[in-house]
Amino acid sequence: MIPRCIPIAPALSEQTKDMKAVTPSFTLGIEEEYLLVDLDTLDLAVDPPAAMLDQCRAKVTWDEQVSRELLRSQIEVGTRKCSTVQEAREDLAHLRQVIVDVAAQFNLAPIAASTHPFALWADQKQTPRQRYRKLAAQMAATARRMVICGMHVHVGIDDDELRIDLLSQMTYFLPHLLALSTSSPFWEGHDTGLKSYRLTVFDALPRTGLPEHFASYSEYRRHIDVLVDAGIIKDSTMIWWDLRPSERYPTLETRIFDMCTRIDDAVCLAALTVCILRRLWRLRLDNQRWRRYSPMLVDENRWRAMRYGIDEGLLDLAKGEIVEFRQLLKEILELIEEDAFELDCVDEVQQAKKILRRGTSAHRQISVYEKSLEAGDDEVKASRNVVRDLIKRTAKLD
Repeated sequence: MIPRCIPIAPALSEQTKDMKAVTPSFTLGIEEEYLLVDLDTLDLAVDPPAAMLDQCRAKVTWDEQVSRELLRSQIEVGTRKCSTVQEAREDLAHLRQVIVDVAAQFNLAPIAASTHPFALWADQKQTPRQRYRKLAAQMAATARRMVICGMHVHVGIDDDELRIDLLSQMTYFLPHLLALSTSSPFWEGHDTGLKSYRLTVFDALPRTGLPEHFASYSEYRRHIDVLVDAGIIKDSTMIWWDLRPSERYPTLETRIFDMCTRIDDAVCLAALTVCILRRLWRLRLDNQRWRRYSPMLVDENRWRAMRYGIDEGLLDLAKGEIVEFRQLLKEILELIEEDAFELDCVDEVQQAKKILRRGTSAHRQISVYEKSLEAGDDEVKASRNVVRDLIKRTAKLD
């Protein structure tokens, strides 16, 4: 691997001493958003009964583990604060099972995918909450088109300054993580040609995309406060970058992921995230940091991940050339080998090799669609077969 680490400048070394004093908790939390489909029509459930949410909440540890999203056809779950990757998987599996079981009682099913293959955004109904009403009023049609779902991974990093320092270093890896998670190739009945169409929809909102670079936590807060004081946002929960310091928790929240249909893929990406952050923290112990690259170049990789996923490689920013994703993943796994061992998630990060071999959910959806067409089905039936497959694979938790 070409060196991508640089020494910390002497002037910065002093301010990193406190960061080195305390080991971050590296706790883990996973949030997933699902689309609810009608088992008869396989279209989105535009107005699922309120009783479904109540029954889901009755089966989890506390109410906030299951919540409404912007649209009524969406539902969100969130794990507890977990000490290990295995604990996070167990909690996530329980939450998925709750949604699967309760939804079935209402002739519904969740699909873990970032877009529905053929649903129309104009048909969807908004969840009647004040926050969502205000959002829709501010964002107009861009908010109403948000028939998209994602996965968010929180990693516990208790020190404010360290969170900001790792924010700028972690940005380099975001396209790689997106490429492994892609699950939104279809939009309103069409194959978009992208592995992650979701981000083309999400990027229409303000304050999205790659995070800004800040020299300190106080600088970050000053920028947020400008928007808050101007009345543009209420707080930093309305900063929707691909990676952000959480407003509610002492965590870095990685938000770039598409929804993973397979639960093992979701857990793999959560494990990769916490291991990469731990590796970047370890660089600080040696007075080093990951090299910071131009946002323009990282954004190019972000686009390539959206367009091609793992298929066509990414720009190796140290070499200045396109490198196949297989090689880039190999380098990442070597980079975090010690961290995966220390965090006891070697098997989980190695799952990335399986994703590489068989493809992501986007590959699976396209394959099901194309095979259906080859069998003589029309585009409508082929799209419905994709939904059937997503229902089955979302519910497969063993």
